[in-house]
Amino acid sequence: MTDRRGLPLAAVLTPGQRHDSTQFERVLDAVAVGQRSGQTRRRPARVLADRGYDVDRIRAWLRRRGIGAVIPPKKNRKRLRRHDRVLYRERNVVERTLGHLKEHRRIGTRHEKLAESYRAMVQLAIMERYLREYPDTA
Repeated sequence: MTDRRGLPLAAVLTPGQRHDSTQFERVLDAVAVGQRSGQTRRRPARVLADRGYDVDRIRAWLRRRGIGAVIPPKKNRKRLRRHDRVLYRERNVVERTLGHLKEHRRIGTRHEKLAESYRAMVQLAIMERYLREYPDTA
């Protein structure tokens, strides 16, 4: 999960054969964004996701929390939902962030055998991303 600038907010590691949507709630619960007022914001205004996340369980979870969903419907849906196409274009930020993380060979090809080692490499890549964005904090 990233913010609008492409800075990762949360990452959850799953086995390669598991679909990302199974961890959707867990990732969103891991997000905590500091505000200028000093408080931590735990809930985004809306979530942009691809068709793979067009699941009734996810939509219901977002609705219960008052989070807007910008998710295009799957082609096999009987009742197609509308989504904001202009806002959905901003989802490319997520894809660019994933591409940036995969530029690190050890992450892109999964050289690490242990999940703990792989998670450490992902965290290092995320830290590098933050340091590029905020170089004066190092």
